Parts: sequence; structure tokens; C-alpha cells
Amino acid sequence: MAKSLRTQFMDYMVLNRFSPWTIKNYMDTMTRLAKYYNKSPNLLTQKDIQEYLLYLLNERKLSWGTCNTHLSGLACFYRNILKWDERKFKLPPRPRVKKLPNVLSVEEVKKLFESAANIKHRVFLKTVYSAGLRTGEVVRLKPRHIESDPSRMMIRVEQGKGSKDRYTVLSKHLLDELRIYWQKYKPGKWIFPGYNKENHLGYTAARDTFKKAKKKPV
Repeated sequence: MAKSLRTQFMDYMVLNRFSPWTIKNYMDTMTRLAKYYNKSPNLLTQKDIQEYLLYLLNERKLSWGTCNTHLSGLACFYRNILKWDERKFKLPPRPRVKKLPNVLSVEEVKKLFESAANIKHRVFLKTVYSAGLRTGEVVRLKPRHIESDPSRMMIRVEQGKGSKDRYTVLSKHLLDELRIYWQKYKPGKWIFPGYNKENHLGYTAARDTFKKAKKKPV
């Protein structure tokens, strides 16, 4: 029995070691596209896809950063699953807009930590800041990734950006905070679990931790 397009796309991303975050977002992109036209993606034309992209930009008012995720998902599906070539599938170029990064001052970072709802949220934010981790990296940390031997003091990041493993620094202050947090919560499999301890903290919940702390007055 032939596999569905959805299964083929999922299998392709898993075999090519795409991150769970990327797989989820690419699958969501194709689901939304199919619902928008109420037909299978393989029945759409280049014109249909361009009109959908204009809908995202002009009507839904999505940022270029969000649209870029949709663009990447569409390109991955049509080029690798339906085998459209470059002449048939073209993406509009992303405008080059130079923006300075929003860098928090030391005082702002301190206030952010103090505004965290609880110890778990505070240590989560400190881990992101101190170790320089991305959201998708910090939520997937396990106890074995914390190498606390005095001769090491490293955090192992598995399958980070580009599906690459790397090490980052583990400060003495962060290690002390992690130990206090561990003694109180005893999280188990994941350092930062979700409501179900068998699963790690979700990406949306992780981002909400930052947003809530940022908005909360100290």
C-alpha cells in the first residue's frame, strides 16, 4: 500500500534528522495549506502557493520571520516529496532588513530572573542565558547532559541547530541553581519536564515562561 503524502513527508524529515521543532512546524504548514484550499497539496499549482503566501503576508499580517518558516516547509515538501524542480517551484526572496538585536542590560536580565513565577522558571531562564542555549536545546536537556565534574563543567547539547552536537559552558552559579531546583522538584527524565514528566517542557510553554517574566512588574 502506497504511503500517504503526510507519512512520506514525516518519514523524510525523520530520516534526515530534522529537529522535532522543525518537523512539527513543517507539518503544521502543510496542514494549514491543505485546509486553506480544502484540497491535497499535490493538487495545487505554483500560482495557488504564491496566493497563499500573499494571504499570510497581507491578510494574516505574519512577520517575515514566521513566513520564512512556512516558506521553508513548503520548499521542503514540494522539492523533496513531489520532486518539483527550481523552475516549477520558486519562493519570493525575503527582504533584507537589517535590525539590531534586542540586547538586555545586566539590570534587565536581573529583573527578568526576579520576575520568574517559580524556581523552575527562574532556573530555566538562567540556563538559557548563562549557557547560551536555544529554546529547543534547553527543553531537551537531560541529567546526563550536565557534566559537573570540576575538570569539565560543561553542558552537552545534542542535536542542536543543524542537527549538530556541541558543548557549552556550565558556570558554578548555574550548577548551584540547578542543584537547588533538582532537590525541590526531582524532575526525573528531563531537567525541565512538562505536565507529564515523561515529556519535556513544550516549546510554547517555554516561550511563555520568558514572555510572562518579561511583562511582570518587579
